[in-house]
This record gives sequence, structure tokens and C-alpha cells, in this order.
Amino acid sequence: MQKKLIYILGLIVFGIALSGFQCSSTEITSAKLYIQQKNYDKALDVLQKEVQKNPQSDEGFYLLGVVSAEKEQYGKMIDAWEKSLAVSDKFKKDIDNQKKYWWAQLFNRGVSLYQRGIKAPEDSNKIWYDRSIESFDYAVKLQPDSGDTYKNLAFVYLSAQRLDEAIEPLKKIIELDKEIDGYRFLGEIYYNKGQVQMDRFQSTSNVSDSVEAFEWFDKAIEVLEAGKKEYPNDSDILLTLSNSYIAANKVEIAIDAFKTGVENEPTNKYYRYNYGVLLLGKSDYTSAEEQFLKAIEIDPNYQNAVYNLAVTYVRWGTAINKEAEEKGEMDNTEYKKKYEMALPYLEQVVSNDQTNTSAIWELIGRVYTVLGMQDKATDAFKNADNLRN
Repeated sequence: MQKKLIYILGLIVFGIALSGFQCSSTEITSAKLYIQQKNYDKALDVLQKEVQKNPQSDEGFYLLGVVSAEKEQYGKMIDAWEKSLAVSDKFKKDIDNQKKYWWAQLFNRGVSLYQRGIKAPEDSNKIWYDRSIESFDYAVKLQPDSGDTYKNLAFVYLSAQRLDEAIEPLKKIIELDKEIDGYRFLGEIYYNKGQVQMDRFQSTSNVSDSVEAFEWFDKAIEVLEAGKKEYPNDSDILLTLSNSYIAANKVEIAIDAFKTGVENEPTNKYYRYNYGVLLLGKSDYTSAEEQFLKAIEIDPNYQNAVYNLAVTYVRWGTAINKEAEEKGEMDNTEYKKKYEMALPYLEQVVSNDQTNTSAIWELIGRVYTVLGMQDKATDAFKNADNLRN
């Protein structure tokens, strides 16, 4: 993921005291004594006998949940309390208090384990993330309306690169709190899944892969459009939304989205660059030039914008030349001026980036040729050939 995944998880302090108990069966009386003595194994043994003998023992199931919690058997804890409430509401208040207490304990435990995972070496952090996820999972079951729990759970999944599993908690924080990070990360996950399917389609030509890719892009657009309504000026939401429009072949909508981004954040080089790319795709060379120049003004070292400004001039010059040929104007030199404008930007790219592709050297070789710089053109084409080989 390209976004910041680390969320500052705060520890929650929550303390309660166990309620007093009324006397009941011998097993219940013994269990209470064992609990006071913190002899949870003995308490568990007599409580299991109690509920087997009396399946309607609401108090027995309640205490069984208390003991299971102390033994860190959280699944059995939740199950026992559900069975107690299925018999009656007599211990509902006690169970609610216990749930709040253990939710806080598990939340704090999830935070601690997550933080240990962040600090652990990459080859061992998975262990801590898995344990953190387990704690937050139980915390969610205890307090299913806690947006913070879902948010932290989602971020641990993201940090662990378990992206598919992050989807449901991200949906939940959108549902509960319209949380901005829910829109951001869920939209990005959907977009990336679409990209994976599209890459697969390009290598296999399997139509079903293409169909699935567009389904993911549409899901991304749906989530991000909803996020845009709540947070209309959020750069992350708007950028991923725009990319999703492009991937889904909804270019006109994408142009409107990027235009809005430029209007909202005129100094955002990424909006300027992407808006320029879209305009270049429509052969609106004047407007594309404006956007790339603005992006370079904001960041003179923004090589993507530098290169695409050069491409704009080359395509512009080629279009001028083609139009002149169609009119029978054989002595046209106007298009060369655009090539001359492209040249310093192309030379900047090849001098600043040692990982240039053969396509870049091919392009600068063509420009040198048109401008009559044959020696430089020869060298450029040689570099292109070397890279291809």
C-alpha cells in the first residue's frame, strides 16, 4: 500500500469489580470460593459439572464465562455468556460490565502486540501481527459497535499485508463512523485488485479476468465517490478515485475529477501531472503543456512531468507536421520548433535518470534526427539498442 498504514493506537483503561453472588447449588458455591482463591482450574471443573447437570443454570454459565476469561479462553467466555443470556437476563448487567472490562483488556493487548510487531524484524513481525489480530477480533465480538476496534483491526491487517481480510473492518468503520481512512484504504484495495486482474488479462487474454478487473474498478469508484461526498477536498480519495475512473475507461469523468483536484489544490503536483496526462491523451496540447509546466514549477525535479512535457511537444510537433502535409505544405518548419522545445526536457531526463528505457532513447534519437543533429541521434539509437539487448 502506498498510504501510511500505521495508526496511533491508544491504550484504554477500564476497570470494574465483580458483582456479589447469591448462593445457589453446591457447585456454584464451590466455584465462587475457587474464583476468590484464583484457583480457576478447580472453578472450571465444578462449573462444567454444574451446567452439565443443569443446562438452565444462568448463573453457572455466567461464572463459566468469568473463569474462561481469566484463563484467556475468550471464545469459550463469549459462548458461556451467550448461553447465560439465552436462559434469562438475570445476569445481563454483570455480563455487560464484564464485556466492557474484557474489551478494554483485549483492545490494549492488541495495541501492545501491534506495536511489538512494528518493532520486530520483518521475518518475525507476522507472529505479533497475528496475535494482535486475534485480540482485536475478540474485542470486536465483545463491543461490535466500537469503530476504534474495527479501525485498529483493519490497520493491523494492512500492516500484515492481509489486504482481503482488511476489507470487512474497513467497511464497518465507514458504516459506523463514515471514517475517512475507511474510504481511503478500501478504495485503494479495490483499485489495486482491479489492477492485478487487468495485468492478468493482459498476460492471459482471458476475458473473465478483464470483466473481474472492471468489477473491482467499479467497486472502488462507488466507495470513493461516497468518500468524496463526505470529504470533498481529501487528496488521497480524489487521486485514487481519478485513477479508478481512468482504469475503468471513464476518462471524461476522470478529467472532471482531476480538474476539481487542481482547483482545490493548485499546488498539488500530482493533480497537475495526472490532469496533464489526461489532456495529452485527448490531444489538447495547449492545456496539457500548461499543467505539466505548473507541475514542474511546483517541483523542478518531478521527472514524470518533465518527460511528459517533452512528449507533449513531440506529439504537438508531429500533429502540426501531419496537418501541413495534408494541406500540401511541403516546406513546413513550424513543427520543428516544438521538437526544439522538447529537446532540453528530454536531455534533462536522460542526464538525471540512469535507468532510462530504450523508448526514451528512441524518442530523443528521433528528435535529434528531425533537428539535423545526426551524431547525437546515432548515439541515442545505439543506447536504445544496448538497452534492448
